[in-house]
Amino acid sequence: MRRRPLPPLRLASSSSAILDAGWMEGSVRIVDKNIYIVQGEINTVVGAIKRSARWSTHTHLDEERDPLLHSFRVLKEVLNNITELSAIEPIVFLRPFLEVIRSEDTTGPITGLALTSVNKFLSYALIDSSHEGTAEGMENMADAVTHARFVGTDPASDEVVLMKILQVLRTLLLTPVGAHLTNESVCEIMQSCFRICFEMRLSELLRKSAEHTLVDMVQLLFTRLPHFKEEPKSYVGTNIKKLKMRAGGMSDSSKWKKQKRSPRNSCHVTKVSPETEQSTVSGTGGVSFIDVPSPVSSGSSENASSTVSPVTDSGLEISSQISSREDLTDLPLGSSLGISAAVPLTESRAREQPEPQGDSPQEEKTPSASVESIPEVLEECTSVAEHSNSASVHDMDYVNPRGVRFTQSSQKEGTALVPYGLPCIRELLRFLISLTNPHDRHNSEVMIHMGLQLLTVALELASVANFPSLLGLVKEELCRYLFQLLSVERLSLYSASLRVCFLLFESMREHLKFQLEMYIKKLMEIITVENPKMPYEMKEMALEAIVQLWRVPSFVTELYINYDCDYYCANLFEDLTKLLSKNAFPVSGQLYTTHLLSLEALLTVIDRTEAQCEAKVLSNVYQQEKEALKLNPEVACSIREACQVAEGLLTEGKSTTTGLADGGPPSGACLPNHLKQQDCLEMGNDAAEKTIPRKPTRFSSLRPSTQELIMIKNKKKLLISGSELFNQKTKKGIQFLQEKHLLSNPMDNDEVAKWLRENPRLDKKMIGEFVSDRKNVDLLESFVRTFNFQGLRLDEALRLYLEAFRLPGEAPVIHRLLEVFTEHWRKSNGSPFANSDACFALAYAVIMLNTDQHNHNVRKQNVPMTLEEFRKNLKGVNGGKDFEQDMLEDMYHAIKNEEIVMPDEQTGLVKENYVWSVLLHRGATDEGIFLHVPPGSYDHDLFAMTWGPTVAALSYVFDKSLDETIIQKAISGFRKCAMISAHYGLSDVFDNLIISLCKFTALSSESIENLPTVFGSNPKAHIAAKTVFHLAHRHGDILREGWKNIMEGMLQLFRAELLPKTMVEVEDFVDPNGKIFLQREETPSSRGESAVLSFVSWLTLSGTEQSGMRGPSTENQEAKRLALECIKECDPEKLITESKFLQLESLQELMKALISVTPDEETYDEEDCAFCLEMLLRIVLENRDRVTFVWQAVRDHLYHLCVNGTEYCFLVERAVVGLLRLAIRLLRREDISALVLLSLRILLMMKPSMLNKASHQIAYGLHELLKTNAANIHSGDDWYTLFTLLECIGSGVRPPPALQGTARAENDTGAQSDSEISCHPNEASLDRGYTSDSEVYADHNKPGKMHRSVTDVDVVNSGWLVVGKDDLDNPKTVVGLSKQGSSPLVNQYSLTVGMDLGPHNTKSLMKCVESLSFIVRDAAHVTPENFELCVKTIRIFVEASLNGGCKSQEKRGKSHKYDPKATRFKKKAKENSLRHLRASSQHQHRPHSEDEDEDESVPASYHTVSLQVSQDLLDLMHTLHTRAATIYSSWAEEQHPLEAEGNKIEADSRTLWANCWCPLLQGIACLCCDARRQVRMQALTYLQRALLVHDLQALDALDWESCFNKVLFPLLTKLLENISPADVGGMEETRMRASTLLSKVFLQHLSPLLSLPTFAALWLTILDFMDKYMHSGSSDLLPEAIPESLKNMLLVMDTAGIFHSADSRTGYSDLWEITWERIDCFLPKLRDELFKQTVIPRPSLYLTSRDASSKTNRVSCAAFPWRGCKDFQSFSTL
Repeated sequence: MRRRPLPPLRLASSSSAILDAGWMEGSVRIVDKNIYIVQGEINTVVGAIKRSARWSTHTHLDEERDPLLHSFRVLKEVLNNITELSAIEPIVFLRPFLEVIRSEDTTGPITGLALTSVNKFLSYALIDSSHEGTAEGMENMADAVTHARFVGTDPASDEVVLMKILQVLRTLLLTPVGAHLTNESVCEIMQSCFRICFEMRLSELLRKSAEHTLVDMVQLLFTRLPHFKEEPKSYVGTNIKKLKMRAGGMSDSSKWKKQKRSPRNSCHVTKVSPETEQSTVSGTGGVSFIDVPSPVSSGSSENASSTVSPVTDSGLEISSQISSREDLTDLPLGSSLGISAAVPLTESRAREQPEPQGDSPQEEKTPSASVESIPEVLEECTSVAEHSNSASVHDMDYVNPRGVRFTQSSQKEGTALVPYGLPCIRELLRFLISLTNPHDRHNSEVMIHMGLQLLTVALELASVANFPSLLGLVKEELCRYLFQLLSVERLSLYSASLRVCFLLFESMREHLKFQLEMYIKKLMEIITVENPKMPYEMKEMALEAIVQLWRVPSFVTELYINYDCDYYCANLFEDLTKLLSKNAFPVSGQLYTTHLLSLEALLTVIDRTEAQCEAKVLSNVYQQEKEALKLNPEVACSIREACQVAEGLLTEGKSTTTGLADGGPPSGACLPNHLKQQDCLEMGNDAAEKTIPRKPTRFSSLRPSTQELIMIKNKKKLLISGSELFNQKTKKGIQFLQEKHLLSNPMDNDEVAKWLRENPRLDKKMIGEFVSDRKNVDLLESFVRTFNFQGLRLDEALRLYLEAFRLPGEAPVIHRLLEVFTEHWRKSNGSPFANSDACFALAYAVIMLNTDQHNHNVRKQNVPMTLEEFRKNLKGVNGGKDFEQDMLEDMYHAIKNEEIVMPDEQTGLVKENYVWSVLLHRGATDEGIFLHVPPGSYDHDLFAMTWGPTVAALSYVFDKSLDETIIQKAISGFRKCAMISAHYGLSDVFDNLIISLCKFTALSSESIENLPTVFGSNPKAHIAAKTVFHLAHRHGDILREGWKNIMEGMLQLFRAELLPKTMVEVEDFVDPNGKIFLQREETPSSRGESAVLSFVSWLTLSGTEQSGMRGPSTENQEAKRLALECIKECDPEKLITESKFLQLESLQELMKALISVTPDEETYDEEDCAFCLEMLLRIVLENRDRVTFVWQAVRDHLYHLCVNGTEYCFLVERAVVGLLRLAIRLLRREDISALVLLSLRILLMMKPSMLNKASHQIAYGLHELLKTNAANIHSGDDWYTLFTLLECIGSGVRPPPALQGTARAENDTGAQSDSEISCHPNEASLDRGYTSDSEVYADHNKPGKMHRSVTDVDVVNSGWLVVGKDDLDNPKTVVGLSKQGSSPLVNQYSLTVGMDLGPHNTKSLMKCVESLSFIVRDAAHVTPENFELCVKTIRIFVEASLNGGCKSQEKRGKSHKYDPKATRFKKKAKENSLRHLRASSQHQHRPHSEDEDEDESVPASYHTVSLQVSQDLLDLMHTLHTRAATIYSSWAEEQHPLEAEGNKIEADSRTLWANCWCPLLQGIACLCCDARRQVRMQALTYLQRALLVHDLQALDALDWESCFNKVLFPLLTKLLENISPADVGGMEETRMRASTLLSKVFLQHLSPLLSLPTFAALWLTILDFMDKYMHSGSSDLLPEAIPESLKNMLLVMDTAGIFHSADSRTGYSDLWEITWERIDCFLPKLRDELFKQTVIPRPSLYLTSRDASSKTNRVSCAAFPWRGCKDFQSFSTL
């Protein structure tokens, strides 16, 4: 039996004071309750001992001699003498219980009771952690429990004791006092638990309990890890000497005797009897309590001896071998691993346990049971070194987290108990890692699983990255074993390995760059492997592992930065994205978990990016508000809170691996390798400074720009190509890289050498051939210089050297390679050997030894070389001396144990070792630098790479899945992709999304008949449609090509009548409601079938077909209802109303999509185009603030529809109405009004027949335009356009020939079909935007379609500048439109304008007159620019309305009536059946009978209308006539005094007469010739009133002569015609009134007329008319009235003395003679009646000559009754 003697009982100084105090004087004591607890436990254990079989016949003497009972009795006495349990050291009341636990003579139940008591003391916190002796007590307790002994009974009872041991160990370590345990104790505790856990002979319950205990212990240790510090190098050495265990087992005696502790006087001395001293040497196992200095730690002093129990401690007799690989403390301090030594726990376990052998003569004794009788799993931690005075770590104090200070012994010869720290954790971690080695045959599956479980707990609680000694274990062994476990078939181990891997790479990936690369490659290999033996679950778990990693913030970005943008790493992000995308598409068509996991991984990138974008948007919004509001205090507070939210989103999940947890030490891996080995850690610092992250050499900064990354990726592609060429032929590879400027030309040896070393893609054999080539001697030297051999033994350096290339087989080449190598090694290590030859010989000997030991061919022929032979071969080689023998021995064993294997020759585990070695070497260089980036960095780059595969996968999953959750996830993915693409302005991505989603709406694939049913009953289509519209509403700015798909969908909805009413209801000028519907239901009579055909088809239908014809089924109705609800939610109208918020480019693309819908034979019909046109117009009006940017495209489209149409149809009507609607709304904007008015000329370019049919709408539209915008029209050119339009539509005037010619020239492209003329070519090939005037219409850019050029003839003849479609673009090109009222050929002496009036619509004319009336009656609207035009237009309207417009009605024939159905294009075959039902008359919505009746006959209502028109015109002319003088006077006053002479407005009578009075009088006179009596009479009244108005008195003689010649004489002439045969009496009355008016005007203005030289001719003309009117009537009215009028004139003239002449013989002038000569012709008796007394003799000769002259004049006047008489100068000579 092995025992650890306990130190003598000592009371604290306080207790001695109590003994001496005065409490014995009778004062009352208050006893600590804890003392009673201890006493109770003493009684329980002592009672159990006494009840045992051993004490059944005991005596008092036996009790005295038994050490266990004796120690309890002594403790009782001590407790009776104190009042506070803290007065004694914890070891005092623990010692008896621990002795029972250690004793092998006690039975299991008794040991269990003692364990229960100790557990209670710990649980009740009876042990004060601040007490001086606590550390000692804890050490003793740990030692006693881990080495517990008891007499075994049955297995079940023994397991109860073992369970209690576990319980005590757990409580001990987990309670606060457990912090006092030393590293050795913690290791022993863990070792005991592992033994129980791995002993398969124990029950599962006990093993599981041990497992749970271990979990709790590991949890505690790693929770405390951040509070520990890495030891400096000086302490590492000390620790190794103290804690390193020897290879074999160790006995109790040697262990205890060799532990030197500083002796210290006991504070409490207990007198013991001589019997006690005797028992010390009696060999019974008792422990002496003597008054000797007691060591601080448990164990005997050198003066106290202990005997070994006769019972063998079976567990310690098994020798445990430790290999140098497993015991990492054997590594040299200079190793690059940078691992500090700690307490080693060997992982070698004995699997076969021999039966316990007892050396005691008492053979019949029952063998004892103990924890150590379980086969060892960890070798106990022991101290084998003598005390050293140079322990630097002991010069400082340790303060645990609870504030307890541990001070070392002040005596130089002793050392203090140091609480456990990093060493035990390192040893625990090393052991756990060793458990996971799948190639260790001792590791069972249970062990591996346990190791992985505990590693998981450890890594979940703390990051070991801040501790280089721990990180080294993770980098090298743990990662390697984990990757090996990924190949096992046991899913439990595979799953556990994946979990540990995730924890490693989540927190420590910056230290594990190449390990992470290998891990991901392995996962990708598992996912893609086609091995049927590979379980599906493994692929699924591998995908889950990737998804989990991708969810780590910044992980994906770091993959991209550190691997895809690293010259010599795999494109992990790109390859993974491709893999996941491919894996998201099921081959079989059925969706499995792996497919969804792949999609989830892809969506992880999208989710992260979208969250970052949202946060940036939020941050920007608040930043802008912050700047705008200039921060008043309240607002500033709310903004600050919001910004904090945004920042929280931006930094969400930010990796903290570079930070320090709880003040822990810094991460050693962030420092260069040589710094790791220095004393860079100060032990006194509680918190280390943060390290500055290192920058990879390939980057210019820690945050390289996107441009820089693109350059690196391009360079990487070239390097890969160069590497492939190099592996084929070295020179080709080098030459390629030189051509691409990646290598210098001529070749730089250092540069090439570095490339050969760094590039892992190069073939090692090709490297060997290239560097060993004689031509490349300098390159070889540069290549060797890239190795750092400092501090490496020659064989180690050679091993490293030969790993870099394949050594060629030729001896000269090997010689050259070794020669350069040995020279560099010598220089690196300070020339350790005598000369270069010695170094070379040794290197060569190493290679020969390697061949001798491991080459199978050599081994068959010879016995492998021994160490002595190796030494002998090298004897005297070192400059005549021998090499150091120990070094040769180390070299020999190193080569013998581990072959130097050439890279090309490696297979299996050897190759695996080589690959891992290379990986570790690369990780130690600058290549291993792993760059951390903040979340959100490079999101744009990542999204650009992932969106394609992601959208494809989303589309596939959305299409195939029926699960609502998955569908919603796919839609969420679509929306997030859309948000990101909108944020970064990636329109191509957004278009692709919209196009993909549009396919799922089922709108484009279904026929119109089935669309409502199919769409309504498809929930997936509803979701897709809602998403499309939601995205278009929210991110329409970024939409480009996708608009076309959305518009296609809208068209389908329109055809299927699923759109809201407001979208198919459009404005109309003529309809009484002001609105019409684009879709019109057909009346039964207009269907294409006769009643007979319908009856026949009904007879031939089967029953099911009949039921289908009766009406839609309930299901169909419900489906349509759902469809309508869905479309209502989509809110398609929002696309129009919110288009004003779109970016200009997006708006132009939307309009382009609408414009592209033009009627053709195949795709679109008239209604489709009308619908798109209406949408286009609404969008333009919504965007009137920026209409200048889009006007050209819209105008061109309207031009195309109006001018290029061959026949008038509904679409042309809507285009005409649309153009006018735009004009009405846009004329308010000064910047666009000129362009808009100019565009109205499009209407004048229409064919006259089509213009006539559109006249009704245009008339109403123009009326609305003038009523709302007359004040905004200023230019004469604009007025000219409007009045010309009024003339054309109101009176049927043909449009200006120049415009018609232009329109014809543009359409004249040879023989074309109707569809060719009326439709656009496909515009898909055009680029976005509108860069030229006619880009939207490709046909206008083709050769042969050049516009007709403007000619002088056009301008002169028409008064118009020729304006084609393109000429309309710029109003500045319209120069000086002619404003002359009529062409030079118009006869000014006619009452009519002389224009050829075509057929016109009376209602249109009436509306046009109303428009004119609006202008004329408001003086503000009459301007110098429009006055003459207004007058001219009135005259034209007068002519059109003459005789009620019957002349125009005669010209109108049925041929002009258009049948909308005849001009409709045929629909696609699949749409015929449904759309045919709606192919109704275009005008069914308005009362069309009126227009049609007009064509057939002239109804009574027509006469009323025409009468009203004539009366309105008369009133207008009179109003304008009376106001003219006032209007002109105001204009003359308002004009600028410096106005150019030619532009000045004169208000004199001559101007007024020429411009206003005369034309208006002609107009009124024209109506005096109307066939309708009422109009004639009213017109004559107006004419009389106008001629006699006061303003006309200012006219001079010439103007009045003009009045007679241009107004009165033409009127009288016209009235002589048979205007109204039916109304003979009325006509006579009219003539009578006209002749009377003539007489009145003549007499009223006789005085000025007399001054005319042509007065005689004027007078004779009047007499001529009197003559004609005398004989024109059939009644007596005129014969009676004419003489009376003539009498009045003659009497007035005579009275005025006009007929008298003093110069004549008779006293009368020649005029007198001529007058009577003419009057006598028709009234021969008049002279006698008026002038009876006057008789003048007439000489016959004179009369004859005069007679001849009169005849001549009369002939002349007869030929020109009134016009030209002013030229007859002969009258002036009379």
